[in-house]
Amino acid sequence: MSTALKGAGVAAYTSHSRSTASPARLVVMVYDRLLLDLDRAEQSLRSSEQAHEHLLHAQEIIMELLTALDVTAWEGARQLSGIYTFLYRELVEANIRRDPDSVASCRALVEPLRDAWAQAILAPAEPGLRSSHHPSATAIA
Repeated sequence: MSTALKGAGVAAYTSHSRSTASPARLVVMVYDRLLLDLDRAEQSLRSSEQAHEHLLHAQEIIMELLTALDVTAWEGARQLSGIYTFLYRELVEANIRRDPDSVASCRALVEPLRDAWAQAILAPAEPGLRSSHHPSATAIA
């Protein structure tokens, strides 16, 4: 199979995965991409390579998460909004200062958020119970 065909197959699979994923699963996918950008940015900064594009993309993701967040949808949304705002500012500063440690600190904040979403979509739903501890997937996605 040619490289072009493999690339087209991967693109089709990725597109299909996104179009058929639940809102909660889409949020996990967004967090996964954010973590990838942060990993790449940190590695690039530590090896004196250009990390600007990775940091800009991470900032765009955080801004999308922030603007899509409905702070009235659940109890912890305002705190999550504050975390997103903090992350955005830190990544802007990390980009200006070329600071891999700041990027690593941001990643350390993002990973538990991603894991919480992944756990929430795997947890069995209890009928008639709406938890005030878990964000509504539709509030962010």
